[in-house]
Amino acid sequence: MRISPVVSIVEDDAAVRVSLGNLVRSMGYRAMMFESAEAYLASGQIAQTSCMISDVLMPGLSGDQMHARLLAQGNACPTIFVSAFPTDALQAKLERQGALVLLEKPCEPAVIAHWLTVALDEG
Repeated sequence: MRISPVVSIVEDDAAVRVSLGNLVRSMGYRAMMFESAEAYLASGQIAQTSCMISDVLMPGLSGDQMHARLLAQGNACPTIFVSAFPTDALQAKLERQGALVLLEKPCEPAVIAHWLTVALDEG
């Protein structure tokens, strides 16, 4: 029996977090949702994560700071970043960190679904 990949969603906006969780589950993946980078880092679920969707700008630790910590620990997985305020500089920084993509909010579900498929090598 195939075990469904786990997609961790790190997003401070509850409505966006729930919406992304619903999309992930509708694609047959398991979703774990976290309201902050700190909550994800403290969850004990990092090793189970196959792919992450993370907001960039959040209270406390930002998504890119969290990603840098995961990289330093050797725990970074394919990461899809979302931001209402994408810039060329942010795009370049995330690319240097090995992020899969930076998407501008609001994101179309089909675009997120495409990048999830790419991240999980199912496309």
